[in-house]
Amino acid sequence: MLRSGLLFPALLALLWLGSPTLKAGTDDPLVFDDVPLREMVRHPDWFKESFLDLQDDLHEALDDGKQGIIVYFGQKRCPYCRQLMEVNFRQPDIVKYTRSNFDVIAIDIWSPEEVTDPAGNTMTQRDYAVKMGTNFTPSLIFYDASGNIALRLRGYYPPYQFRAALEYVADEHYKREPFNYYLARGDSTLRFEAEDMVEEEFFLPPPHNLDRSRFPGERPLAVFFEAGNCHACDILHTQPLRQPAILELLEAFEAVQLNMYSAEPVITPDGRKTSARRWAESLGIFYAPTLVFFDENGREIIRVDSVVHFFRLRNVLNYILAKGYLSHPSFQLWRSAERRR
Repeated sequence: MLRSGLLFPALLALLWLGSPTLKAGTDDPLVFDDVPLREMVRHPDWFKESFLDLQDDLHEALDDGKQGIIVYFGQKRCPYCRQLMEVNFRQPDIVKYTRSNFDVIAIDIWSPEEVTDPAGNTMTQRDYAVKMGTNFTPSLIFYDASGNIALRLRGYYPPYQFRAALEYVADEHYKREPFNYYLARGDSTLRFEAEDMVEEEFFLPPPHNLDRSRFPGERPLAVFFEAGNCHACDILHTQPLRQPAILELLEAFEAVQLNMYSAEPVITPDGRKTSARRWAESLGIFYAPTLVFFDENGREIIRVDSVVHFFRLRNVLNYILAKGYLSHPSFQLWRSAERRR
């Protein structure tokens, strides 16, 4: 059922490239500087004033006729959080739809103050953020009427995909299909071949035998899941992947590019024979470009499946090369420790 003001999946195809009125620059939600902010991010005044007992917050939302709650995990000087607040949450239809269906509760991922989660567990906001795997801010967790997680979003997504996420939960599509399947139905008319993608010299050519299950690789592996005629992919290639510091770090990786919609054969790091499309589906990938990083033994370390620019990408690459995942329970805690050095 189409809800007023929101786009259902069939219309997402028209928006896959971004709004035609958006051009590179300040009007493009995908183009911004990701240097940490000088001024603190401000939340909309309609965010719920919560005592951080999410059980009570959920009950109150349901009593008000809403579908559930959204827990927003943010940082005070996060430029990606600012995009969510100043771009997505300034779209009248998004604001109206969000407020009609959800209460939004803000969590500071560094706060020592306590929060009680929907299951009744009490911990600090910082520990809650780690527990929920919020590697990137903003992260949003959608809880349904039963207190179950309906959807997680890690990082910033432009308005057209954010609208789809809201509808996916509010209309209970999550009970019937994964989010990547839901979005794929929306852009089913758009399928492009690999030659439509922007290639880089550091990408290894096919055939892609990425098997590390029997013999370890010499370097960590970066898999770039992309799509042809993809605006966000173009920005990745023309901005962060043109920076010498990023290119120098990528020299320490084996890197491959896959069209997430193609039938191109691939052997996965755990030794399975499949296609790029089936592998992307099994990984739950819904955003292009998505970067998935594996260690020398083929275990996934971290993925970046949202908008990414220079500073975030550089930090992720350093985290992997420094093997920060072996000593810290999250990327954010590793970053915090690095800043204190």
